[in-house]
Amino acid sequence: MTPEPRRTAYIETYGCQMNVSDSELMLGTLAAAGYDAAERPDGADVILVNTCAIREHAEQRVIGRLGELKRYMGRDTIVGVTGCMAQRLGPRLLESARHVSLVIGPDGYRALPELIDGARRGQRVTATEFDLEEHYEDFTPRRFDRVKAWIPVQRGCDYRCTYCIVPTTRGPERSRRLADVVRETEAIVSEGMTEAVLLGQTVNSYHDGAHDFADLLRAVGTVPGLRRLRFTSPHPNDFPDRVIRAMAEVPSVCEHVHLPMQSGSTAVLRRMLRRYTREGFLDCVARLRAAIPGLALTTDVIVGFPGETEADFADTLSAVEAEGFDDAFRFKFSAREGTPATRMPASESVPDEVAGDRLERLIATVRSGARGRNMALLGARREVLVEREARRGEAMMARTRDFKTVLVPAKTARPGEYLLVELTGTTGSTFTGAPVRERAALPLAG
Repeated sequence: MTPEPRRTAYIETYGCQMNVSDSELMLGTLAAAGYDAAERPDGADVILVNTCAIREHAEQRVIGRLGELKRYMGRDTIVGVTGCMAQRLGPRLLESARHVSLVIGPDGYRALPELIDGARRGQRVTATEFDLEEHYEDFTPRRFDRVKAWIPVQRGCDYRCTYCIVPTTRGPERSRRLADVVRETEAIVSEGMTEAVLLGQTVNSYHDGAHDFADLLRAVGTVPGLRRLRFTSPHPNDFPDRVIRAMAEVPSVCEHVHLPMQSGSTAVLRRMLRRYTREGFLDCVARLRAAIPGLALTTDVIVGFPGETEADFADTLSAVEAEGFDDAFRFKFSAREGTPATRMPASESVPDEVAGDRLERLIATVRSGARGRNMALLGARREVLVEREARRGEAMMARTRDFKTVLVPAKTARPGEYLLVELTGTTGSTFTGAPVRERAALPLAG
């Protein structure tokens, strides 16, 4: 008898690296339940949209996409919404999208195969309970990337910034055991990957009850065969000297930190409940740079937060100029239902046209500074790790240890390969690089 074809599952991911990691977990558990991964939604037996709730625009994109996905549904196709938007909206999603059968929050993926089976029997289910013990330790992720691995070390957040929905969608902070993180790192190295990225909402507040983030960096960073270790996203309050020493002393820890500033104004930071001042942020940067020569910094900045004055915004611009960020994710404030910022007086709202103007000025400041620093690097030699094909041209995309993007000729590079390149050109943000005769060691991703 001809065996029945295996069912297929398609997962579409929105949002942060934590969502990418969660999609890998979901795909892994579905593979164990007999599903193959589908590259496209058309023809898939299961379609899952793994969502972000950090900004209203992200949610609107997902709602629009759910409508588009109707055309890919067969008679028995199961459509589900997972992730932060699912956690935030819960049953409301089932009411507004009648073709959706499943709404599953970030702590509900263990039951995914059973929930899909129930949906085939006509059940429409919401699974959004928090599980403070859930770290999916027995799951085997089906990784999308064969060069680097996203490794969650922490779930949830205790900071409760007034603009942020994450504590509502991912619950309180809890950390994995250090030994489990080391075990997963050893596993990805055995599969041929040489770079790991540790993930957490405030990753450097990691503590498993016995070990802190400094211990974690030292343990993971010395796993044999791991050449590069990164982490995202840290909080400026959680860089004690012992963590900075570990960053400086462990050779695999890369010379790049994505350090969210959010605002350069102490008054705005206070309203955001960021729990540091402008001076405290600048001091954190100074300590990091003193300990780690050549450190590259990127950041997040929000403009138009309630009560932000032109003087407050000027403080943000001056901080950006002073710190010389290599890049910044820039956002206009987006009020999220359920956050304290929505309860601030209407009189403090910043008009959209004012926020838009500030955003344009911030973008220009960031780009101008980054372009000048990148032009000064032309002619320098850097080790790069080749990650994947570039979106256009006969080129491969690679990254330096300090997270600069370098395009190298496709005929000279393969994913997972380390090359020594000379930086030959820049658009202001991305470099072109030419491999030089002297080459770094060349391990390949499996």
